[in-house]
Amino acid sequence: MLFDKQTYIQRRQALRQRMQNGLILFFGNNESPMNYPSNGYKFRQDSSFLYYFGLQRDGLVGVIDADSGDEWLIGDDIDIEDIVWFGSVESVGDMAYACGVEKSGPMSRLESLVQEAQDRGRQIHFLPPYRHDQMIQLMDLTGIHPRNQRSEASLKLIQAVVAQRIVKSPEEVAEIERACAIGYEMHTTAMKMCQPGVTEQEIAGRISGIASSRGCITSFPSILSMHGEIMHGYPSPCPLEAGRLMLCDCGAETNENYCSDNTRTTPISGRFTQRQREIYQIVVDAHDRAFEMAAPEVKWWDVHFGAARVITEGLKALGLMRGDTDASLEAGAHALFFPHGLGHAMGMDVHDMEGLGQIHVGFDDEVRPRLDQFGTNALRFGRRLKEGYVMTDEPGIYFIPALIDEWRAKGHCAEFLNFDLIEQYKDFGGIRIEDDLLITADGCRYLGEKMIPYQVQDLEAFLAQR
Repeated sequence: MLFDKQTYIQRRQALRQRMQNGLILFFGNNESPMNYPSNGYKFRQDSSFLYYFGLQRDGLVGVIDADSGDEWLIGDDIDIEDIVWFGSVESVGDMAYACGVEKSGPMSRLESLVQEAQDRGRQIHFLPPYRHDQMIQLMDLTGIHPRNQRSEASLKLIQAVVAQRIVKSPEEVAEIERACAIGYEMHTTAMKMCQPGVTEQEIAGRISGIASSRGCITSFPSILSMHGEIMHGYPSPCPLEAGRLMLCDCGAETNENYCSDNTRTTPISGRFTQRQREIYQIVVDAHDRAFEMAAPEVKWWDVHFGAARVITEGLKALGLMRGDTDASLEAGAHALFFPHGLGHAMGMDVHDMEGLGQIHVGFDDEVRPRLDQFGTNALRFGRRLKEGYVMTDEPGIYFIPALIDEWRAKGHCAEFLNFDLIEQYKDFGGIRIEDDLLITADGCRYLGEKMIPYQVQDLEAFLAQR
């Protein structure tokens, strides 16, 4: 376990106080086979189970009675055949003691606990399941069909979990910083390898190996491509070409499952062309503007549009956009170039708690998502920031040929866009710069002891030493 027993006891106590009543179920993950039962993916524990119980073994369920305060760790002990193949592990009872849970029992006990609660008309609280084996187990326990389980998941429990997990303790921040240190090594290695003739897959394989050797896994499948205009451009066998840009968006996850997430865009030839430098500097300025704005009680919605304003004004200066900036932002014209949100919460999940529903993580009664406008509908976060939040700061500018053609054909936002000049950038690709921010008492700071080079002069100087 990453933290001491008392940490998990206090987290569960705080949850019970928020919930007040009902039976709470936290399903840990099971092993997941790749192509046959005994050939499995690397085990990854469910993040909310891990947050409240701290245990990495598969096949466990945590149960909390919010009325009585009783807690159980449910799971079957391994048998001799498991020990032969995988070695001895602690008993479920010993694991329960380690995380401060007084009661334990086999998986058959879970059925009786749920049945007793249902017979008494008590509410069964569970989070939205995302693995099909859990959906089947939940259906067997409650009778709720998998197609209805997300809608019938406990909104009260979702909101309580989000309220706790979104604020990172100093110990959690330290673990995220360890992930950032691995991420620094991954990104600087990718930069050093970024030369004509080296394939995208070779670089991606190398940085994934760094994550595996220094931590648990990559925090998400690495995005690495010369086609930076594709939001999720996964690595291909293509060799890098002189004169183009390589976008690398990757992160590490520590052994205890805290994540980092950074993006850098590297000129493959070692120096930017004039046109690349102009666009790149606008993204730098937007990235830095977000850092200047982010602070407690500032709405992330406003930080996003602060970065979008920098992008709009920068593109206007190059002649790619035109017209009144405020009207342009209101119309969403900037989304032709910046079609995603500025950033997302991060923690044990690289998109923290996204499985609980983005609307519950990123928004609240004050700030609601705007789903009727392209670009703005992709914001993952908008609510007011609080001390202890960890956010990604990741503006970008992309020239997506199909999107340019569609907007031009429809005349969409034509009063704000110089399509004739934009046409000349269709072969440009895309640029994104991303770093991880911790919201502090009086502002914010970047996470990671060392900053991955991103300012033009720093990046080109770093590349000159390859």
